[in-house]
Amino acid sequence: MSISYLTTPQGRHIAYHQTAGTGPGVVFLGGYKSDMGGTKAVYLEQWARAQGRAFLRFDYSGHGESSEAFEAGCIGDWAEDAAQAITQLTEGPQVLVGSSMGGWIALLMTRRMPEKVAGLVTIAAAPDFTEDSFWAGFSDAQKAELKQTGQVALPSDYDEPYIVTQRLIEDGRNNLVLRDPLPLPFPTRFLQGTADGSVERAVALRLLDHASGPDMRLTLVEGADHSFSDETCLPLITATLCDVLERI
Repeated sequence: MSISYLTTPQGRHIAYHQTAGTGPGVVFLGGYKSDMGGTKAVYLEQWARAQGRAFLRFDYSGHGESSEAFEAGCIGDWAEDAAQAITQLTEGPQVLVGSSMGGWIALLMTRRMPEKVAGLVTIAAAPDFTEDSFWAGFSDAQKAELKQTGQVALPSDYDEPYIVTQRLIEDGRNNLVLRDPLPLPFPTRFLQGTADGSVERAVALRLLDHASGPDMRLTLVEGADHSFSDETCLPLITATLCDVLERI
């Protein structure tokens, strides 16, 4: 399938794949340093095509096939990318499926464009992670390095370390969602694995306690890791999505 591109008002070129179908459509929001070619995004696209359901997956700037350097980006940029993709490429309210950082981005969308959100599914959501995970976990030496050089390198499970910039931390503070009221007035489902090494279950519990809405549920999956992409978790995502769609 050929990649299409959307140019944002900021001049960033956002790569995306779109499947035509009935609404409400489904939009997948990927994680930090992930891309739209990931297992969950492709699995959901195949499910949507089989259902005749409209579906959109895309790469934030600095991710995958989109323009810009990853280290130059921040939560605010990626939220702008998501807002432009949803506004320009979808019709009517959508069900947002946010994975890890994508869960944070999805929550920002519920504030920015509530009229475009019909339902929400998060997978190992990581709201406010720049503050509560990165910054809170920095040593004094790392905080000093960040101030002096503008960035700090963190070990990762991938080939290269995570480069955390001062801009990412400072911009993250302008986009926190767990400090102010967080109304979710539509069917909302949070999925979280108990063996997640990146996002602790306490984050999911905090999100459930903090948000308000008439139809919210948290599902904890014993033994599931952060990828949430095995033969048990993938069907659970689509079953959860079907539950949300049926309740809209």
